[in-house]
Amino acid sequence: MNLILKVWRQKSAHDRGRFVTYEAKGIGAEMSFLEMLDVVNEELVGRGEEPIAFEHDCREGICGACGFMINGVAHGPERGTTVCQLHMRSFRDGARLTIEPWRARAFPVVKDLIVDRDAFDRIIQAGGFISAPTGSATDANAILVPKEDSDRAFDAAACIGCGACVAACPNASAMLFTASKVTHLGLLPQGQPERYDRVRDMVAAMDREMFGSCTNIGECAAVCPKGISLYFISRMNRDLLTASFKGRERFKALTAAGPAA
Repeated sequence: MNLILKVWRQKSAHDRGRFVTYEAKGIGAEMSFLEMLDVVNEELVGRGEEPIAFEHDCREGICGACGFMINGVAHGPERGTTVCQLHMRSFRDGARLTIEPWRARAFPVVKDLIVDRDAFDRIIQAGGFISAPTGSATDANAILVPKEDSDRAFDAAACIGCGACVAACPNASAMLFTASKVTHLGLLPQGQPERYDRVRDMVAAMDREMFGSCTNIGECAAVCPKGISLYFISRMNRDLLTASFKGRERFKALTAAGPAA
């Protein structure tokens, strides 16, 4: 199959960037989208031109590195699929494809289809962990977890941090990502001691990164390759509300006690 690609090319974060049109010829229907780009890049290198820069690592839909927009849809037209899992049989012969990076203030373009997603890492650093004593691992059955909680925690932990939710949201909100990271720890017994500090700190970190506000449009869940549910956003909001009341109670207790002797 032959395709026409309109690809966003940007040499650096400071370059204005532009769309450049390429022809992809002799593409196999069973190739992945990234393999198709590999073929295009081989031709570009053979002509002495700069290859298209894009991120990839595992190519198995696990790492979350490969994300970009295909015809205006994060990760392309197939549901529950990353770009590396997207096969060219999803497109017709002669199709025209527009390929561009995530568009969000918090995800500045580094080069071509690569964006800087360090903002996600800083949100995790703000509270996406649990404090645990050092030593040997505890027995798996030492702490019993209800199956419903463990299943929901597993679903939340499936988030691969690709950023499709931010790219698809008209407000460039990171609520779905943050909610999944908050919730998968907040549902487990090990995450309870820091549960409310965690949600308060991670939401504050998200706001500092200048992500937009959530207005419940739902595009984030629609393009999420791991099917993360909007339920987790509602649960995080509930925990955040509880955390705010707990903060007020702590403040009242401190002021009622008066200055330390």
